[in-house]
Amino acid sequence: MYLEIVSPEATLFAGEVTSVTVPGINGEFQMLQNHAPVVSLLQKGDVKVQGDITIDEDFQNKFSKGPNGETLLSITSGTIEMKDNKVIVLAD
Repeated sequence: MYLEIVSPEATLFAGEVTSVTVPGINGEFQMLQNHAPVVSLLQKGDVKVQGDITIDEDFQNKFSKGPNGETLLSITSGTIEMKDNKVIVLAD
């Protein structure tokens, strides 16, 4: 599936991923290929991305590696939309 992570400053990441886990306001949830359409608010926490991804060197300082090999991005709030195997995260 295709993931875009957009902040007020720039698009931090855009590319194919295996899964995305986000801190929803009602708890953490994960999306995989062919997930049902969803729109949700996000709260403070980590966006966890699985897959063989490459982060632009201008934004590598915003990301870290998690204990299970996932790529993490800490956010304070945001929204997420999943539709037709495309995930858009608007993150603060």
